[in-house]
Amino acid sequence: MEKISASDIIYISKSKIPNAGRGVFAKCNIKKGEIIERCPIVEIPSGDTSKLNESVLVAYFLYFGKKKERLALMLGFGSIYNHSDKPNATFKIRSKEKIVEFVALKNIKKDEEITFDYRHGSLKKSPLWFENRS
Repeated sequence: MEKISASDIIYISKSKIPNAGRGVFAKCNIKKGEIIERCPIVEIPSGDTSKLNESVLVAYFLYFGKKKERLALMLGFGSIYNHSDKPNATFKIRSKEKIVEFVALKNIKKDEEITFDYRHGSLKKSPLWFENRS
């Protein structure tokens, strides 16, 4: 197993995005293409998902797979990054290594919030779970 170190270039603070709670911010300038964080993931077995929609954790899961049929919880700061339609970061799922890598899409300034588009891949036009709330 490859060693995974905690990132020393990010921190968590109150987000300026309305109703977002906390967010992840740059502790220093981050260059386009730079890996921001490598988060271990815990994949949730399909048989364990029946009651998850009733849990507060549902807002923190990552759906992935060709048809978004797989579910994982990101550790580290992974589940704290907020959504943006104009993100400054993206992520790559490394299933074999059981990690998610967050990567800068553009230069990110010190103290800028780091965001990614939750609608990746085939979900680009789908509404987000929090957009369906009444």
